[in-house]
This record gives sequence, structure tokens and C-alpha cells, in this order.
Amino acid sequence: MPSLISEIPAATPSESLQHFSRRLAFETDCSDVHQSQKMGNTDYVLVDVRSSGAFSTAHVPGAINIPTRSITEERMSAYPRDTLFVVYCAGPHCNGVHRAAVRLAGLGFSVKEMIGGLTGWVDEGLPLQGDTPAASTDGFSCAC
Repeated sequence: MPSLISEIPAATPSESLQHFSRRLAFETDCSDVHQSQKMGNTDYVLVDVRSSGAFSTAHVPGAINIPTRSITEERMSAYPRDTLFVVYCAGPHCNGVHRAAVRLAGLGFSVKEMIGGLTGWVDEGLPLQGDTPAASTDGFSCAC
């Protein structure tokens, strides 16, 4: 009797290659963002898409705050169209990051999600900035 894992056959290696390669085109993770920052190789704009109040409480160092509802043609006209945005929200329980990515892509920008969001950042043991940078994962406000 097959396990719950193998009960549904795995994809072929070529299908797996295609699937996981596509995911990397849409996602990055907290560790890669942090390492890029440490190396001074930030060829992207890191955007916290939560409310300004949530951002001021705690955010990833180096991030700017553009709440999802503020992502408009007018607001984003300050950026060249070839800008790569990396967006994050409170964590995996929020789809605000996806709404922000849709808005940015709809305006013609390249965008990746920092998977895990602020919760993932803290889970990795990485530092925060803000009014209460020692915030815990007890719950980050999204307010997006």
C-alpha cells in the first residue's frame, strides 16, 4: 500500500524543474533578502505593503513603506519601469502581498514576493527596525 505521499504519483523530473523554476521567478525568501543586503547587492526595492502605522511599529531594515492601496500609477511613476520590487506583508496568513504584487505587475513592474513576510523574517532570527523593533511573532499587524 502506498504512503500518503506516494499515493498520488510525483511529477516527472522535467515537470518538477519547470514548476520549481517558475516559483523562483515569483518568490524570494528572507534569507536571500538579508544576504543581499549584507553584501550591498540590492538591485531591487524592498517594499513593506502594510499600513504606515504597522510599518512604523516594526519593519525589515532597508524596506520602504508603500501600503497596497497606495500603489497607483501616480505614486509609482517615480520608479523606472525596469525596477524590480520585492514585496512583503505581515506573514503567510495575509494576502495583502498578493494584492500588492498584482497592482505592481498591472502597472508594468517586475515583482517578487518575500515569502514568510515579517513573520518569516523574525522566524529566521533577523533584526527589525521601528518603534518596537524587538516585536515578537505574537502577531504583526497587517492593516493592508
